[in-house]
Amino acid sequence: MTESTQVPYLLRATRGEKLDRPPVWMMRQAGRYMKAYRDLREKYPSFRDRSEKTDIAVEISLQPFRAFQPDGVILFSDILTPLPGIGIDFDIIESKGPIINPPIRSLEQIEKLHPIEPEEKLPFIREILQTLRREVGNQATVLGFVGAPWTLAAYAVEGKSSKDYAIIKKMAFCEPLILHKFLEKIADAIAIYVRYQIDSGAQVIQMFDSWAGQLSPQDYEVFALPYQKRVIDQVKQTHPDTPLILYISGGSGLLERMAKTGFDFISVDWMVDMADARQRLGQNIGVQGNLDPCILFGSKENIRDRILDTIRKAGNQGHILNLGHGVLQNTPEENVAYFFETAKQADQLLKG
Repeated sequence: MTESTQVPYLLRATRGEKLDRPPVWMMRQAGRYMKAYRDLREKYPSFRDRSEKTDIAVEISLQPFRAFQPDGVILFSDILTPLPGIGIDFDIIESKGPIINPPIRSLEQIEKLHPIEPEEKLPFIREILQTLRREVGNQATVLGFVGAPWTLAAYAVEGKSSKDYAIIKKMAFCEPLILHKFLEKIADAIAIYVRYQIDSGAQVIQMFDSWAGQLSPQDYEVFALPYQKRVIDQVKQTHPDTPLILYISGGSGLLERMAKTGFDFISVDWMVDMADARQRLGQNIGVQGNLDPCILFGSKENIRDRILDTIRKAGNQGHILNLGHGVLQNTPEENVAYFFETAKQADQLLKG
């Protein structure tokens, strides 16, 4: 395949080009580990303000780009951002996370939900993505992201984060028809939201199904996979060339099932060896990942060795280097910088 140097490096990987090194970015690369972010948070304490006011969200999105020059710049937002657009309001409390009050527990509540109109309800998303595209040019790929139907439903039904997801699982096992109706509505709204992000400038979309790893494999096939696929099928009808990445926290037991969703790339956590992930997913699906975020608390030698080991196992085609989860609070910024520097020198280091 011919090299296309005017195309951002990460996009080249998604198109199947053989590359000297993998493109690299980090999940949650904008956030609390950065002093610049903490300083800005002091000035704007409301998370909704930080993620929904264009100038602030753009500034936060660009903080790691300016500091580390990753190959991907991801929209600073939240997976719950589209929910008010269908009639489910939320708040995010610092150190507690999202709160949805009242939670969605009845068919009557679900029937009151309405289709999303992102142009009207989420104009800031378009403004943020368009600005990011202008700011980074071809130096990086701009990523958008969404939450998956199961995860958004879990937040809405539980009303907050949960350790055991007992309320939504009780709904799944006792009132499955109600839950399926809810998941359908969310999936259709997310499909519209994905298209809106792409039309606004997102070049790649990552879907986070943060809580699907809490499902047994058979329940994943009933309550998560069909709705991931419902989103993907709708998006591919209108935007067949936009690469789509799926990430499930704790999803290493689901890889073969994740391969059936229609996503172009699967982002894998560190609970699976990258060589095993490659084998289990098959040749036609790209991989992203998968360093343990805690490696970034270790020595530079350890960081370098793990990066090179992952790159060797993933190969030089269809791999985006990333962590297996988001970068953790209190991670030393100099180690994040070293991660990116090492990744960008990987071809020389592997030869050496």
